[in-house]
Amino acid sequence: MSLNQKETSKKQEVKRRSASQWAVAWRRFKRNKVGVFGLIIVIAVFLVGVFGDFFTSYPARPNPDAYLPFYKGDVRKPPSWLENWPKQILNWTYPFGTSAIGTDVYSDMIHGTKYTLYVGVVVTLITMALAIIIGSISGFYGGWVDNILMRITEIFLVFPSLLFILVFVRIFTLTVGDPFWTIPIINLQIPAGLTIVTVVLAIFNWASNARMVRGEFLRVRELEFIEAEKALGASNTRIIFRHVLPNILSSIIVVSSLTIAYAILIEAAVSFLGFGDVNTTTWGQLLQENFADVRVVWWAEFFPGLAILFTVFGFNLLGDGLSDAFNPRLRD
Repeated sequence: MSLNQKETSKKQEVKRRSASQWAVAWRRFKRNKVGVFGLIIVIAVFLVGVFGDFFTSYPARPNPDAYLPFYKGDVRKPPSWLENWPKQILNWTYPFGTSAIGTDVYSDMIHGTKYTLYVGVVVTLITMALAIIIGSISGFYGGWVDNILMRITEIFLVFPSLLFILVFVRIFTLTVGDPFWTIPIINLQIPAGLTIVTVVLAIFNWASNARMVRGEFLRVRELEFIEAEKALGASNTRIIFRHVLPNILSSIIVVSSLTIAYAILIEAAVSFLGFGDVNTTTWGQLLQENFADVRVVWWAEFFPGLAILFTVFGFNLLGDGLSDAFNPRLRD
């Protein structure tokens, strides 16, 4: 090897070692084909949720025009491309068929994507906010503060969460008057019943994440640079927000991606059991509406179920890929 080649190799090695944690993680993640595939699925789902309304034939419920197939007599019709197969393979009038109540399954699924993502994202934001606050205080201060907060956390862990979710969802959704709440400043409408379901789901699912955050705080607070900061007189607030939280952010990101998948799955289960918001169309609500006629309208169960499967699968693959990318034990 020539002298110039050795110098170039040394420069590349120094640059590689000096790369930030995020750059190293991104390099590892790009080599993880499973994680990249999960990211592609997640991006596709978000694109459908944001722009999908422009590509539907019928508006979202409760708009009366959503029931136009019913008024046309097109109830329980199979996917158009399946009729007289293979002669009508190019017929995409109802690509996923029509439901038992006479709505276009394809349009319902597209509209339901944004509500399903709304549940997953908002549940995750509330869950992780509670987990970070309680876990960080408990893990950083320890002592009697840790004992009290962990006992409260354990109470939520031993609750039969699904049962309590169903009870509280039923109680609070019955008190809702208007199907949508309007945020005055930005004039944004949010589904009232679905928001209540979302908040209840978050309240009963933060405990396990709080224990994870506490464990990470217990690990990081004992590192030498934290002790050095304390010796220099840094305040607890500075240590928590400037040093500890940035060092556990990778774990929080991984857990958040998995929490979104879990929230989507739980909301689908709640809606399928008949405790969801009837004024908004989620994938779980579609499963519940057509379950009684599943032998006749199997497509109205199959396609929403497939959407839930791929979405949860995508977030889980993304979470696994991020976990491997941020794992410091893995060699680059």
